[in-house]
Amino acid sequence: STITRVAAEQDAVFSFEGSDASGTLRLATSGIGSAYLTVHGKSSHAGARPEGGVNALYELSHQVLQMKDLSKPEQGLKLNWTVSKSGTNRNVIPAEATAQADARALKVSDFDELETALQDKIKNRLLPDSKVDVKFEVRRPPLEANDASRRVAGQGKTIYQELGMPLNVAERATGGGTDAAFAALKTKGAVVEGMGLSGFGAHSNDAEYVQINSIVPRLYLTTRIIMDLSNGKLK
Repeated sequence: STITRVAAEQDAVFSFEGSDASGTLRLATSGIGSAYLTVHGKSSHAGARPEGGVNALYELSHQVLQMKDLSKPEQGLKLNWTVSKSGTNRNVIPAEATAQADARALKVSDFDELETALQDKIKNRLLPDSKVDVKFEVRRPPLEANDASRRVAGQGKTIYQELGMPLNVAERATGGGTDAAFAALKTKGAVVEGMGLSGFGAHSNDAEYVQINSIVPRLYLTTRIIMDLSNGKLK
């Protein structure tokens, strides 16, 4: 991608997604994947001849339920079914049903393992005459901490100490993903996420906010780190 190509030529990459309420810098984020489940059945009149159909909604429900325990939180692998759709009319046995799942992982190999598990699960069908397909795609790779990122984050902590403020640094992903992970694929430089303003409630419809008093410290932090990188104080 363009991000990967351009980042490979840089000494450091900063991503200005919002931080948490304490202003934590993130050196690692989860990879993001998506699973797409499609069930094909057969339509029929739900009142006059339901037995003539193959209920895609029943099969979809069966598949989602048998896939609900594929998460492995202890290793950062998460799979959650979040969107589903079936049917066209109340009085028609649905001939098609679909569902989508959000997946998170700390390693690309975990995504490979998850995809294999999904393909294995769909072999077990509730309705033998139904057809079930599942597709999986990695949308963003995991971001993993490296030594360059640790050095930059360490300098950030020193700068905040000069301001009389603490600065937390997280080297383990907490579930969120980032486009900055593409920057880390081929670079040896630092990639630091969470350089944006402190706040809370990301993606909430009524509880998201930023802390106004984090604006000046964040601008100062960014400026100082760029200056230190430019004059050779930070390598």
